[in-house]
Amino acid sequence: MRTLPIVGLALLVAACAAPEASPPDLHVTSLPSPTGAGAAEPNLFTAADGRVVLSWLEPVAGRTHALRLSIRGSDGAWSAPREVTRRDDLFVNWADFPSVVLLPDGRLLAHWLQRNGSATYAYEVRMSESRDEGATWSESVTPHRAGIQAEHGFVSILPEGSGARVFFLDGGAGILAGGHAASGGHGVPMSFSANVWGQGTDESSKTLIDSRVCDCCATASAMTSRGPVAIYRDRSDGTPEIRDIAITRLVDGAWTTPALVHADNWEVNFCPVNGPAIVASGDTVAVAWFTAARDTSKVLVAYSTDAGATFAAPIRVDDGTPAGRVGLQWLDGAAYVSWLERGNADTAFVKLRRVDRGGAAGPALVVSESKGMRSSGFPRLTRSANGFLMAWTLPGSPSEVKVAAIGPQ
Repeated sequence: MRTLPIVGLALLVAACAAPEASPPDLHVTSLPSPTGAGAAEPNLFTAADGRVVLSWLEPVAGRTHALRLSIRGSDGAWSAPREVTRRDDLFVNWADFPSVVLLPDGRLLAHWLQRNGSATYAYEVRMSESRDEGATWSESVTPHRAGIQAEHGFVSILPEGSGARVFFLDGGAGILAGGHAASGGHGVPMSFSANVWGQGTDESSKTLIDSRVCDCCATASAMTSRGPVAIYRDRSDGTPEIRDIAITRLVDGAWTTPALVHADNWEVNFCPVNGPAIVASGDTVAVAWFTAARDTSKVLVAYSTDAGATFAAPIRVDDGTPAGRVGLQWLDGAAYVSWLERGNADTAFVKLRRVDRGGAAGPALVVSESKGMRSSGFPRLTRSANGFLMAWTLPGSPSEVKVAAIGPQ
């Protein structure tokens, strides 16, 4: 059993007890969405030049879905949607969704999940790039060993230099070690790995970071002044299992032994489907996550001032009944945390709150009413020129992808 060191040592500061900060006066403005009927699983990415990429899945016919994208320029207009791929064997999942990022050299890099067997959880990560703003795409490849009928996914893509680092969960090792493939490897311990995208990627350049992690929680990554960092939900040996958030840093060309952001000591013998979020600015790093340790659901945020090597104690962000599904971004030197807060019956609310490094928390901004069900997916938050953009799925028949700007009026 690998023992993770505890990182944060400061006293816990609850958001409700901290004095309110003085954030910019933010307002929510609904925006036209470039998506079509039945769209869901949106993702957002802000490029270095300020353009924002929105990607989503949309049903086409029968079991066929298309991965599509639109780019929002400096004029605030969305480009006509372009299609990355259209297939009847895409693995469509409310919690593990595709992404499209814009690399510094202008290439678009996309990832999606594609079935490679008949079992429920037999699928792999596929990646492709476009050099003509999405008009055409390269032949797709996997960042892991291809052909293993096991669970793969929860990809985080971090642009770097002329390419990108790709982080993902990989169930292939568990299957090769004797795990049962009858269910496609679901429940077999997953590993957390990294690879590098240049002209392509393959198994030979993959680096194993952690051999036993939570099997269906999202990963996240960020670039600090000292290099890349990545976070994920870890999974201890034995029973009961502890599934807390861990961080690893690339130092002198090697990934550090993962360390806990904070020892919540959440004992849970199933995957909570609730991954963390991270942002970095220079040496300052913020991490947000959901925990239900000691039967109390919380959304927490913790700061580091040494590029993720150590963290202060977490600050509570939620309003008492969170479902989690967090997002995180910077604005004016402070972290803004988004999350889903449960209401009455099946209602829920997408909320946003500013929390500074001293623990001062602003009032919660209600971005939208939502639903507490799985089909609500994960609201996505990204930076824009004057504030933020947010995209989320509104369940229904058909579902819709909603988009809003959050900023000064």
